[in-house]
Amino acid sequence: MIRNVLTSLPRAYARILLASALVAGVSSLAAAQTKPETKPAAKPAAGQTAQKPAAKPATKQQPAAAAAASAEPGKPTLVATIGDWGVYVTTGGAKQCYALAQPKDRLPKELKRDPAYLFISSRPSEKVRNEVSIIMGFDVKSTEKTPAEAAVGADKFALASQGSHLWVRDTAKTGAIVDSLRKGGKLTVKAPSLRGNVTTDSYSLTGIGGALDRVQKECP
Repeated sequence: MIRNVLTSLPRAYARILLASALVAGVSSLAAAQTKPETKPAAKPAAGQTAQKPAAKPATKQQPAAAAAASAEPGKPTLVATIGDWGVYVTTGGAKQCYALAQPKDRLPKELKRDPAYLFISSRPSEKVRNEVSIIMGFDVKSTEKTPAEAAVGADKFALASQGSHLWVRDTAKTGAIVDSLRKGGKLTVKAPSLRGNVTTDSYSLTGIGGALDRVQKECP
C-alpha cells in the first residue's frame, strides 16, 4: 500500500504543477485581454498647438492557429469559446491543449474561497488524453465518511486529492467520466475542506462536446 502511494506521488505533483501553471496562464491572459482605462489627453498650454497622435498601422485579426503560434512560449492561448467552455493551447516545447470551465454555482454561498476550475487536458507528447482535474479553491480533506466525488446525473466518480487539487481516483474510469460529461447537462463536485465544510461546485456542460472535439483537433 505504501509503495503504491509513493509511486503515485510524482504523477500527482506533476498534475498539481501543470494545473497551477495553467491557472496562472489563464489569469494572465484574462488580465491582458482586459481593456485598460484611458485618460483624456491633456489640453495644450496657451500658445501651443495640439499634436496629433501618431497613426497606428492597420492590423488584421489573427486566426486561432496563428495566434497560438505567436503566443509567448509556455503561455496558454484561448483559441475557441464553445458554450460555457474555453479551449486553450500552450505553445513552446511540448504542446498541450485543454478545455476549461468555472463553476456556475458554488454552495454554501457564504463561504469565501479562491476561484475554482475544471480542466480536461491532452498532452500528446506524454500520450495523455482527456485527463480530468479540478482546482477547488481551498485545501481538501477527503475522508471515508465525506469523500470528494464528482457526479453527472446518477454517474458518480471518486476523486483523489492533494491540497486544493482533485483528479479521478481510478484512471481506468477516465473514458467513462468523459462519456458522462458529453451526455450530461451538469457536473457537480463535492469536497470537504480542512475545517470539515462540505462544498458543492456545479459546472455547466453546455458546449463541452464541441470543446473536447476542438482539443482533439488542436492536439491530435
